Amino acid sequence: MNRASLFVPTAPRDWLLPVLAALLVALTLFMAKLEPLFAAAFPHLDVVVYQRESFLQLTLDHLGLVLVSSLISIGIGGAAGLFVTRATGREFEPMVSSLAAIGQTFPPAAVLAIVVPLAGFGFVPTIVALSLYGLLPVVQNTIAGLGSVPPTTLEAARGTGMSAAQILWRVELPLAMRVIIAGVRVSVIINIGTATIGSTVGAQSLGTPIIAGLVGDNIAYVIQGAVLVGLLAIVSDLLFERLERRFRYGA
Repeated sequence: MNRASLFVPTAPRDWLLPVLAALLVALTLFMAKLEPLFAAAFPHLDVVVYQRESFLQLTLDHLGLVLVSSLISIGIGGAAGLFVTRATGREFEPMVSSLAAIGQTFPPAAVLAIVVPLAGFGFVPTIVALSLYGLLPVVQNTIAGLGSVPPTTLEAARGTGMSAAQILWRVELPLAMRVIIAGVRVSVIINIGTATIGSTVGAQSLGTPIIAGLVGDNIAYVIQGAVLVGLLAIVSDLLFERLERRFRYGA
């Protein structure tokens, strides 16, 4: 066996995660240090770095919105997908899929317009909009993942005397997990980008400097918020990519 055969190449994008994560942390903590750079790029602006709230606090608020809404989407979407793949719920699959699709296609701005008069401004209407928007990928991938388990595998599990609950937890979910995680991945990434719209109704997020920049004609603010949102989405996507790898068949 030669030395070359002992070399295991690193996954193509493995190096990106630590680099982009470090860049995200650095910009979150030290955005103000880039003031000379922004001042040189935009000399016509009086204030070039957003300072009303720290970018650390805005990032934490943004993550809070995404985390809460994603947990709601995963809980409801996963339960709905599981229900319609059982014998008692199969007839409801078209209805559940259609309702989830409506939640995805209904504009978040329209959801905010409906919920704000009922729940007020800030956190709650944003969570409602993001939760609805993140449902479809979770529902679809839960149904697809559980539906992809080979019938012969299920028959073999029943033949060993396993109960329905044991088959679900020990056979179906482990085999379907990669597809389910792919749906969660899409849902979370969508919500990271969409959460910025919550700032239009008073929710603190990385959309706050973007909205402030649009209102005040300050492109520097827009760039600062957009870059952090983009980095957060990419880093999260790479983390989910690594998680998916752990559930590959034969891995």
